[in-house]
Amino acid sequence: MAALADVVQLPTRSSIGSAPPVRTIGRTVSYANRRINSTFEALTSAATEGVRAASRRVTEEPAGATDDWGRDPVLVRNMMLFAQLRWAVSTGGDQHLPKRRGALVVVNSPRLSNSAVFTAFAISEAVDRPVRFVGRRKLAPLAAFDRRIGGLLNDPDEIAGALRASEIVVLEAATVSGLRSVGAIDHTVIGAALATSTRVFPAATTSSPVSRRARVEIGPATRPPRKRRGPLTELELADKVQADVHDLLTEMGELNTGTAFDWLPITGIGGR
Repeated sequence: MAALADVVQLPTRSSIGSAPPVRTIGRTVSYANRRINSTFEALTSAATEGVRAASRRVTEEPAGATDDWGRDPVLVRNMMLFAQLRWAVSTGGDQHLPKRRGALVVVNSPRLSNSAVFTAFAISEAVDRPVRFVGRRKLAPLAAFDRRIGGLLNDPDEIAGALRASEIVVLEAATVSGLRSVGAIDHTVIGAALATSTRVFPAATTSSPVSRRARVEIGPATRPPRKRRGPLTELELADKVQADVHDLLTEMGELNTGTAFDWLPITGIGGR
């Protein structure tokens, strides 16, 4: 109270005639505005520096922090914890995946769902292994971030290298708008799996825009319809995987597919 009195300088009986109260209040308001502006600038500067520091942590690579493909396990763990704020994910069929060998997992891709990343995180949590996804973006800041959370270029040679090294890789089908539709599957990536003798597994993912429920279901490995030696093998296997993903979606029921934005607290969505 003493400090407030010193600042405000309330008029007394002796000072009423010598100093107009309006002038004193004006000086007090001006002083308060300067203090508010100074505090706001300090907070803004601190927030900006915090964002820059976080950006540096994401895009820079401390020695020993990443694996051979640039995946940062600490960053991935933080991203998975963040995702759990929005989704309560159940993963089924993970027993179909090999314990140590490589695998190519093909998943449906509803619009705005980021299903490859979502599925990679869910499978990694279920099998306790690093899981990578196809579709690293090419712009410099985004490419660095995607690489550090497990992204691979959509390049059959890079994907074949990961599969040959016994990595699990998630590939999403082409994006579609229908809840039960499955887009085309890149047959060149299927060809990379065939060239490395890696099994291909269909997977389906759904999430609800009005609850935290989400599910990833992995089916048994898809087998080529027939044995061939030519390029038709990868085309036929891609079509067969697409049909198997569709069958999984049909079996999973009526969960609506959510978007990448519906976890925001201001939407009120996300409660059980």
